[in-house]
Amino acid sequence: MKKQVQKGFTLIELMIVVAIIGILAAIALPAYQDYILKSKVSEAILAASGCRTAVAEVYQTATASSAPDANEWGCGEGTNSSQYVESVATSATGIVTIAIQGTGNDTLDGGSVVLTPTDSTGTTLAVADIPTQVFQFVCTGSANTEQWMPGSCK
Repeated sequence: MKKQVQKGFTLIELMIVVAIIGILAAIALPAYQDYILKSKVSEAILAASGCRTAVAEVYQTATASSAPDANEWGCGEGTNSSQYVESVATSATGIVTIAIQGTGNDTLDGGSVVLTPTDSTGTTLAVADIPTQVFQFVCTGSANTEQWMPGSCK
């Protein structure tokens, strides 16, 4: 008698493979969605990089008496520089606020990211500090953007 050699896959083997792929997809999809939202927040922060440059330049070259008022730092306040930015605004001390919109996430839309100029000790700069060097911009988010802030802001 000849034994018949099995050819192909049985139904149970195919079902096991489909189940494994389903489990992997269930794990990967939420992580990928968080990654996408984090990249959208990063794009919004990048869209305000011109504003950071303008604020740093004013802090280094102006005098306290010639410091600009709110939204007069020369960096396109109120304009959309990204599809995820509703507006970019600056305070009288150069704090940049980025309003986020259009991300497709109801929690993230309407949130904001704040870039605060600080000196080398981490102290927030004030108009009286002009002229001085901006050491870094401290990045913080509103309550609804905090979980999607990029690593450079944490």
